[in-house]
Amino acid sequence: MTNLSGANLNNGAAVGPQGEGRESPSSFPAYLEYKDSGLEWLEEVPSDWTVSKLGYFFREPPCYGVLVPDFDPDGVPMLRITDMEHEFIDTSGLVTISASLSAQYSRTIIKKGDVVLSLVGTIGKAFEVGPKLAGVNLSRAIARIQLDSNTLPRYLCWIFQSCEFTHFIDLVCRGTAQRVLNLSELNAFNFTFPSYLEQCAISRFLDHETARIDALITEQQRLIELLKEKRQAVISHAVTKGLDPTVPMKDSGVEWLGEVPAHWAVSPLKFLVEEKVAGPYGASLTKAMYTDSGYRVYGQQQVISDDFSIGDYYISEEKFSEMQRYVVCPGDVLVSVMGTVGRVSVVPVGVEVGVINPRLVRYKFASSKVVPEFVKILLMSLRYQSRLREESQGSTMEGLNMVILGDLPLVLPPLDAQHPVVAFVKSYDSNFNKLVSQATSAVDLLQERRSALISAAVTGKIDVRGWQPPASAPTPELAQEAV
Repeated sequence: MTNLSGANLNNGAAVGPQGEGRESPSSFPAYLEYKDSGLEWLEEVPSDWTVSKLGYFFREPPCYGVLVPDFDPDGVPMLRITDMEHEFIDTSGLVTISASLSAQYSRTIIKKGDVVLSLVGTIGKAFEVGPKLAGVNLSRAIARIQLDSNTLPRYLCWIFQSCEFTHFIDLVCRGTAQRVLNLSELNAFNFTFPSYLEQCAISRFLDHETARIDALITEQQRLIELLKEKRQAVISHAVTKGLDPTVPMKDSGVEWLGEVPAHWAVSPLKFLVEEKVAGPYGASLTKAMYTDSGYRVYGQQQVISDDFSIGDYYISEEKFSEMQRYVVCPGDVLVSVMGTVGRVSVVPVGVEVGVINPRLVRYKFASSKVVPEFVKILLMSLRYQSRLREESQGSTMEGLNMVILGDLPLVLPPLDAQHPVVAFVKSYDSNFNKLVSQATSAVDLLQERRSALISAAVTGKIDVRGWQPPASAPTPELAQEAV
């Protein structure tokens, strides 16, 4: 795993998608002979593959599950879409319905070898049923599919993961408020099938290769999380302990802060501000008063994203004249106090004239003592965010208020020492953003490669009949015994 010790972000680097074990479709040979599939989007397929509607390969017509569950703690387990994040499902975590209702929907009591497919919302989640899920019933949003003896359930699951099937879903569900795949449309979907032995070979290949890609994706996602954790720790240390590890320290007098540099001050926030105001109270500013243009209304949307260019809430000039005490100016520090509490932003230069809404408070700090950006970084640091969450949860108003914020002890270096901390954090964040962007791009490329590999294999664009897993790698089982 990448070393993330120390304050230098360059100790960590995103793993790119080019490297050992990352197979692409072009790495494999094509079939010797192809024929026209008769489908414009599918183009040519191997000459001995069958092109037909999916329904041709179903032993029984697919069926929906239970329409209105009658939850019974001692009844029959029922699978829902929310349970289908992966194939390894613990049946003890499933909801249960009465045995009598399950008996009414006996056609959707699944058996080993069936395929289950999500039909509503996130369409296309599918897996083969193993022995541990046999006897479970299905919710209305999931279909049970029983295949004939010439079709491998695992292979059908790979078809459902292909780009072609995803594109088909997008076409048939276009323009619908709730994405739903009708069983008639599923039956009518045309695709191509090789022999049973080739289905086994392709499935074994995809099981192995996608597992390797998934491991790389997990590695990149873990790297991103480690980078985020490291960022929080480094910035928190910078704004509460300083940049010089050799300076003498003193007890801050605040248990959750611990020691701070001896020449730094610790002061309640309320003693450092020149002006403070909570957003308009109650009915003095509501969404019913908003207009299409005029003067901006700033709220959590801008503070949480730290972007004052977004949003389209305005008030009229007449209303703005009543709201003068809530006007924002460059350098003001805004804090969210309701909903997502404790988020902080500094009003930038050049911002549109406007006011804060009821979910924010505004502070103007004494310029002789405080750099606004330093306060923002301090309040957004790990220690302070944790403290603000604790204070908001203990508040009778279920949020922050100016009393809580006013009593918050701020660690404050001398003014000339605040600027270097701000500069350090900005530089650190720049490096951090580059590494996260690299890792995120690597995840995107790996996911694209995974999809391309699946589509190439199940449409016959590549021939994997001669493929063998590396000698050191175990061959994935087609049947998932954990399910």
